[in-house]
Amino acid sequence: MTHVSISCLLIITTTFMIGMTRAEATPSSAPPHIVLVMADDQGWGQTGYYQHPVLRTPHLDSMAANGLRFDRFYAGAPVCSPTRASVLTGRTNMRTGVNSHGYALRRQERTLARALQEAGYATGHFGKWHLNGLRGPGVPVLASDSHHPGQFGFDHWLSVTNFFDRNPVMSREGEFVEFEGDSSEIIVDAALEFIAAQVDSNRKSFSVIWYGTPHSPFVASEEDMAPFAELDEKSRNQYGELVAMDRSIGTLRKGLSRLGIADDTLVWFCSDNGGLPKITPPTTGGLRGFKGSLYEGGLRVPAIVEWPNGIPNSRITEFPAVTMDILPTIADIVGLSDTTWLEPQDGISLQPLFANELPRRSQPIPFQCLGNTAVLDNNLKLIHLGKRDVYELYDLQSDPHEEHNLVDSDQKQAQRMRGLMDGIRESITSSVAGADYEESRLLPGDPAPRFWTDVEAYRPWFPEWKDRPEYRSRLKSKF
Repeated sequence: MTHVSISCLLIITTTFMIGMTRAEATPSSAPPHIVLVMADDQGWGQTGYYQHPVLRTPHLDSMAANGLRFDRFYAGAPVCSPTRASVLTGRTNMRTGVNSHGYALRRQERTLARALQEAGYATGHFGKWHLNGLRGPGVPVLASDSHHPGQFGFDHWLSVTNFFDRNPVMSREGEFVEFEGDSSEIIVDAALEFIAAQVDSNRKSFSVIWYGTPHSPFVASEEDMAPFAELDEKSRNQYGELVAMDRSIGTLRKGLSRLGIADDTLVWFCSDNGGLPKITPPTTGGLRGFKGSLYEGGLRVPAIVEWPNGIPNSRITEFPAVTMDILPTIADIVGLSDTTWLEPQDGISLQPLFANELPRRSQPIPFQCLGNTAVLDNNLKLIHLGKRDVYELYDLQSDPHEEHNLVDSDQKQAQRMRGLMDGIRESITSSVAGADYEESRLLPGDPAPRFWTDVEAYRPWFPEWKDRPEYRSRLKSKF
C-alpha cells in the first residue's frame, strides 16, 4: 500500500507537560497515552473472539486476550453522530444537540479532547468526524468549517465529514490530500506518525481513530475478500473491509510496541452502533434488531480496553458499560478537574472495574434517538417506541434476545423503570433547552443538518470529484 506520508505536527511548549522518552519506563501511576478507536457499523457479533462462522479477527482477538473485554458494552445511540458526541462529552446525545446522524455538536459542549489539551496532552483526530452537521458520503473537512475537529480541542486532524472508503480524499487541518489504499490503514499510519512525534517531544498524546469501516458502500480489496468467496458481493466486501480494519489494529499495536509505549498506552476499541441487516452471516450475533434500533442488536457493540500498566490481568466482564463512560473514566485516570465536563453526566468512571469486578452499575444508562427512548438499569431494560406509544420491559439476564415483554406481567418493575425514564426525559428536556450551559440558554451558530453538496465552499471541487465512485451519484444532478 502506498499513500501520502503525514508531516510531523509542530509542538507548542505548554506550561504543563506530561511525557516520557521511548527508552524510559513510566510508572503505572503516571497518566498514559490514550488511543480511542471506533469502528463504523461493526455489529456485536462481528469478531473472531465471538466464534464468528467466517470472519477471523486475530488482532482484535489478541487485544481482547490481553485486556478487558466487555461483553455488555453499549454505543450511546443506535446511529453514528450521536454516539460520537457521547464519547467526547460523557453525555447522552440529545443533551448535546446531536439528535441523529449528521447533526452538529454544539460548541457550548465541553469535550474530552479540549480537557486533555488543556492538561498538556497533544490531541489528534483521524478519520470520520460527522459532528459538523454535514450529510452525504465523507468529504474533506473545510478549514473554514465552524465545527471542524480543531474547534473542539484537536491540535491535529486528518478528517472527513462522514463515512469513507479506499483511496479517500481527506483534510489535514483544511488542506485536501488524496490517498491510495485502505482507509483503515491510512488513518492508523497517520495516527502512529502523530504519536511518534509526541514521544520524540516527550509529550503524552490523545489520539482518536474513527474508521469508515464497515459502513456502506462496501469496498474491499480482492485479497481481503478472498476468504469469503461463497458469500454474496455485498457481504464479501463488508467482511473484507473488516479484515483490513483488523489488520490495522495489529499495525497500531505493533507501532505502539515499536515506540516503547505499549504498556503505557490505554487503547479503547468499540463500534459506534449495532450491526447492519442484509449481511450474511448476520452481524449482531443473534441479538434482536440492527442499527437504528434500541433493541440490543442496535446498541450493543464489541469493546475492549487494553492498557498493560492499568489492567495487568486480562479478563472478560459482563458489567454494563457505555460510550458515555469513556470521558469520566479517562478524567479519573488522568486526574482532570470536575470542571472538565458539563452536568448532568450520563456516564460513570470505569477505572475501579479495571482492577476488580463490580457487582452492579450505580447509575442507569439512558438512550434517546429517532423518537424512541430506553433506559438500562443493570439487567432490566425499558424501551418506549415513540411512534406507536408502546412500552416494552425485558430482563436481559434471562432473556438476552428480548423475546418476552414483561411490562404487564411485572408491573412493579415496570412502574419503577417508568419512573427512571420519566426523570431522564425531564432532565434531557432541560438540557435540550440549554439549561446546562453557563449562559443557561442556547447560543446561535450551530448549523442545521444539510448535505455538503449544498455548501457553496465545496462547489469548486465538484468537477474534480464528479467521477469518483463515492461521490458520483451525489453529484450527478449538479451537471
